[in-house]
Amino acid sequence: MHRIAYAAFGKSLHGNGADSDRASREEERALLAICGHTAVEEGDRLAKARYLLEIEARGELDLPEHMQAVLRSTMWKG
Repeated sequence: MHRIAYAAFGKSLHGNGADSDRASREEERALLAICGHTAVEEGDRLAKARYLLEIEARGELDLPEHMQAVLRSTMWKG
């Protein structure tokens, strides 16, 4: 989901400002959804960690909301 939104954001940078702003917001929402996803299975946790490490290496995991969502996703709800 985030990769699709990220690609759409990249394409919209060549368009007008309104499209770029909308695509940027959609990309940010998708990234926050990944950060906040509660990964229960080991495979899910590894996939989430690998993906977020890739995003962080590009310098894009930089908002306080990202870290807050990641930390909240690790708390057990019961």
